This record gives sequence, C-alpha cells and structure tokens, in this order.
Amino acid sequence: MPETLDARGLKCPLPVLKAKKAMRPLAAGDTLTVIATDPSAPKDFENFCEATGYALVESRADGGEFVIVVRKS
Repeated sequence: MPETLDARGLKCPLPVLKAKKAMRPLAAGDTLTVIATDPSAPKDFENFCEATGYALVESRADGGEFVIVVRKS
C-alpha cells in the first residue's frame, strides 16, 4: 500500500528523518512517496537508501518540488 509523506518546507535532515519514521510500520515491498522542496533532498535520499538497503524507485523534479519514491526491502 503506497504511503505519502509531505516534507515540503522542511530542510535537511528533517525529510529523511521523517521518512525513516514513516517507513517503520510499512511491510516489505510497500512504497513511500516523499514530496520535498529542499534542493538537497534527492541526494539525501540516495544516501539514505544506500545506508538502509531500501530501494530508490524514483527521484524527479516536479516544478519546485521533488518527488521521491522509496520501496522498503
């Protein structure tokens, strides 16, 4: 079941910290979509996925926002 986290207006490291908390109750294979405005969010989530073993499914810019999809392994 896909979940969405609105991290707009939050600065590093808050989007990643909130995503980490939101991922805990998810089952393996579930995804979390993060919407962020912090320009460092795409790189932060690359590092987050490398460190946790989660899969970075998508990372794209959409206007002034970043849409990042992470799958729990």
